[in-house]
This record gives sequence, structure tokens and C-alpha cells, in this order.
Amino acid sequence: MIGSFRKFAKSRYAGILVGIIIIPFVFWGMGSVFSSGTTNSIAKINKENISTQDFIDHINQSKIPTETIRDNLDQNIIEELLSGLISTKLLNLEINEFNISITQNTLLKKIKDNKNFLDENGIFQRVKYEKFLLENNLSAAQFEKRLKDREEQKNLFDYIGAGTVSPRFLVKKLYEEENKKLNIEFIDLNDFYSKKEDISDVDMEKFIKENEDLLKIDYLDFSYAKITPQNLLGVDEFNQAFFDKIDQIEIDISNDVNFKTIVNELKIESTTIKNFRFSEDKDQIEKKIFELKNSPFDIFENENEYILYKIDKSEERTPDLNDTETKDEIIQLIHQKNKFDYNKDLIDQITNKNFTNEKFDEMSQNNISTITINSVRDNKKFEINAVKLLYSLPEKSFTLINDEQNNIYLAKIKKFEIVGFTEDNYNNNLGKQNSNTKQSILRSYDILLNDKYDVTLNQKTIQRVKNFYQ
Repeated sequence: MIGSFRKFAKSRYAGILVGIIIIPFVFWGMGSVFSSGTTNSIAKINKENISTQDFIDHINQSKIPTETIRDNLDQNIIEELLSGLISTKLLNLEINEFNISITQNTLLKKIKDNKNFLDENGIFQRVKYEKFLLENNLSAAQFEKRLKDREEQKNLFDYIGAGTVSPRFLVKKLYEEENKKLNIEFIDLNDFYSKKEDISDVDMEKFIKENEDLLKIDYLDFSYAKITPQNLLGVDEFNQAFFDKIDQIEIDISNDVNFKTIVNELKIESTTIKNFRFSEDKDQIEKKIFELKNSPFDIFENENEYILYKIDKSEERTPDLNDTETKDEIIQLIHQKNKFDYNKDLIDQITNKNFTNEKFDEMSQNNISTITINSVRDNKKFEINAVKLLYSLPEKSFTLINDEQNNIYLAKIKKFEIVGFTEDNYNNNLGKQNSNTKQSILRSYDILLNDKYDVTLNQKTIQRVKNFYQ
């Protein structure tokens, strides 16, 4: 937070912040990239061009900061924004084809019924409406256009899925799938994994040798000093004099002034750490310095202070089993690997249909646990995704599942029990199945649109847009 305030205070733009808020975002200097005319269209739907100006307007309306776009170029943000624009254009074509429209009276009623614009008595307040427009940098015309577009799209989707009433057998199927009971047998695999105490020094030495490059540990020698207004100036506030001192320290660092020289001149105390290795229980500041080891001499913000540090030595070492902490970590790694290998072997046997009831009984040694799972939402014993996995498999099959503590179990699906289906069940689940059916129709409609319209992209223009941000 200190850094944010500081940067803002020093910014030459701070005085015109209010002006920036009410000025629409524009691509200054991009006239050559986004020139008008069809020759520089960015996409085409059938024979209709989507101009680069359309794309400018679309991005302006999204209000995505330039920095965000620049930082996400590799994540195809330009393509995603363009895809959103194309989707809107396709829907508008369909809206026009079906002659779907919203009257002005309907639109005004939607606005006047919006709970955000009502007082405690449910009466429309124009002041609230205008305040909303001001806060969102919208004119009434812009907001009403967006609302009109949204309502027309909603009506289109309602039209496509209109009258969707699922047949009784689908409602029954949905209810039974979600509420049928499942009886399983399971074995706790913790009883089958090798024990940590059985891991010998020979095992550890072998493991280290086989994974030497991966197991090397970084050790650092470094010094650091905490810098606050109190220990630097004898005051409690972050004033300009304090930030001037910080600026001078940054200059000294860039000029490679000795760490001890800086500390001595500032008359602040420093701490020296030898043979530091990272672990989660270490001091937060020291862990941060470790993370910044590629910048051996620097200063950084840490909550309500600055930290000046200098790394004196950095080296990679092969794990030393004489170190208790290291030894414990190696034992844990071997233990986890053994568990992984055991689980993988079981999964391979199940996948290749080599795991039988006889093997299951042999493993259990008459110590099989049983449980009835009441529905696909019942996660009292097992993690919810594990329950969903169980419900997706046939009777008499095997699988590995886990609970919330990540204990692993070998499970056998014994049988499903179909629950009774009543009229109340039908009425309570009709809406859900109708929604599922409607979504299925809309997915089919999406496929139809892809076949109905020929969409082509102008890759050269897209690349020019990307180049602008690089």
C-alpha cells in the first residue's frame, strides 16, 4: 500500500484523475492500425465486414485497461475479445431474422422496475437512476441500448427453447440418477503403504543418487536491514523526506555502494544469516529474500517497512542426510513416491481388467468397510468428486477414491438402489430437467449457428493490433 500511495503522489497525472474517469478510453496513436473502410476489416460474417472501428468500440465498452490487454497477449485476449464481438453480431443477425424487438414502453418498464432504482416504498427514483449512470460513465442512451440488446438476446434464447417441457421419463431419470443410493465396499490403503520407519539410509542414498539434480538444495548467506520512518528519521509517518532517503538508497544500490556502507551511513541495524535454506516455517522476510535471490542486492517493500538486503553467497548442495530437517524431507518424498507407485499399479490393474474380486478379498483379509451413499451429493465420507466418480461407474467395478483429508481408498461398487418416484418428486424436478433440456437445445443451436454463418478472420489485422501492445 505504501508503494501505491507513493507512486500516485509522484504521478504527474494525479491532478487530472477526475477528468480521466469521465473520458472514454481511446486508442491514441492507432489511427494507422484502425483505419476505416473494408480493406482493413478485422473479420467477416458471410459477406458482411466487421470493421476495425467496430472492434475499437467493442474494446472501449469492455473498459479493459491497456495494461491488462498487454499482459495477456500470450493468453489470446485479442482473439477472445474479437470472439465476443462476433458472437454479438451473430445473435443480432438472428434477432433480426426472427423479427424480435423490444418496445420503448417495455424498455422503460424494465428500468422503472429495476430494484436498484427504487426507494424503500418501491417507487422509481430518477435520482438513483442518474447516479447509477454517472457512476458507470454511461449516458441514458447507452444504458438503454445495452438493456435493449440484452433483453432481445434473452427473448431469442427463450424463443429457441420456448415451450420446453421435458417428458416424464426424463424427469424420472434425472431424479433417480441424482438420488439413487449406492452401496460400496472399501479398503483403506494406508494399511498397505510402506511405513516411513521402514525407509533405510540405503534407500535414501539410492533415492538421492537417482534424483540428484532434482534434489539439490539452494543455500544462501545474506544480510538485511529493516528501514522504517522511525529508525531512519525518528518519526512515525511516511513523509517525503523518508521517500527521498529511499530514492537515495536505490541510487546507491545501482551504483553498487557496499551494503555495510549504506547501513552504517543510515545508522540502522542489520541481520546476517548463514546457510539459509527455504522452508515454510522460516521468517517471512527471509523467505522473501530467498525468492529474490536472482537480484542479489536490492530493496523491497514489506507491509509497513522497507527491506534492504545483500546476498553474499549462493550455492546448490546435494542433500546431507546428517541434517535432520533434510533427512525428514527425503523420507517424506520416498514415502509419497511409494504411495504413488502402489496406487498407479492398482489403477493399471483395474484399467487392464486384471483386478478381480479374489484380489479384493485377499487384500481385505476380512477387514472390509461398507457404506451406503444416499445420493450423488452425499459427501459425508468421500470427497464430492470421488462420489461423482463412483456414480459414473457400473456395478461390480473397482476404483480408487479419496476423502477430504486425501486418504486413499480402494472401492468396489456393490449395487445401486433406485428410490421411489412420486408426484411430488416430479413437480420438484420438472424445472431442473426443463432447464437441462433447454441448455441442450441451446448447445444444438450454437452448432447450427457455426454451420449457418461463414466467419473469417483477418489475421494480418489481428497481428497488427497485437503488435501495437507489444
